[in-house]
Amino acid sequence: MSSAEDLKKIVQDKYADIATQSEKKGCSCGCSKETDYSSFNLDYSNVEGYLADADLNLGCGIPTEFAQISEGNTVVDLGSGAGNDVFVARRLVGETGKVVGIDMTPEMLGKAEKNKQKLGYTNVDFKLGDIENLPLENNFADVVISNCVLNLVPDKNAAFQEIYRVLKPGAHFCVSDIILEGNIPDELKKSAEMYAGCVAGALQKDEYLRIIKQNGFTATEVKKSREIVLPEDVLDTYLDEEAKRKFGKSGVGIFSITVVAKKPGLNS
Repeated sequence: MSSAEDLKKIVQDKYADIATQSEKKGCSCGCSKETDYSSFNLDYSNVEGYLADADLNLGCGIPTEFAQISEGNTVVDLGSGAGNDVFVARRLVGETGKVVGIDMTPEMLGKAEKNKQKLGYTNVDFKLGDIENLPLENNFADVVISNCVLNLVPDKNAAFQEIYRVLKPGAHFCVSDIILEGNIPDELKKSAEMYAGCVAGALQKDEYLRIIKQNGFTATEVKKSREIVLPEDVLDTYLDEEAKRKFGKSGVGIFSITVVAKKPGLNS
């Protein structure tokens, strides 16, 4: 596997391509033109605040469903892309709240800004930034959300440290992410393409929850879990017939989970 900086560049380039070619549909979690990861994505069309132009089918959950966002809250969306979850969160915080989207891909931010202009929101901001080093002050947010993004971050520990830092005491996060149960084949782990496709960069479920706990969060709860079945054409790209047969019998699970956890309050 490449270095952390190389992986970030791979992800950034892939998502820049998705942003500039966003007329193609059925493309989820960083897929290429040749492969379809639409099994990762959930339908947002009935969610209040949804804007079709902001939905590039890049998620693996709907984090706002469990985020307990209230009117007047300050919400941060990590890896905000074209603004899909930001605009859903804006509907929940209303005129008195604030939503900030963070993304490391200028092309995505450009698309998000165009979508924001269509909606006319004055309390939504999009910022260029790295999830491992967020351009936000300490104790900034009431809620942090993220959708199928943290699995793309090479240093998950640093990402959760930053989430902890920017949350107010007593505040919480709600993220949807990809995790593993069991070991995926080396051919998938070593593929940079599969890293950008959310699978090779995913952690084991126990390790993922351990990192959350070791960074000081409490009341961690998996609100939703959904098994992801990799499409046959994806497996064909990386595995020969024998490897596919073994993988099919291995019992390895790839899951989308939505997790909430709390930063302890000042009196905790």
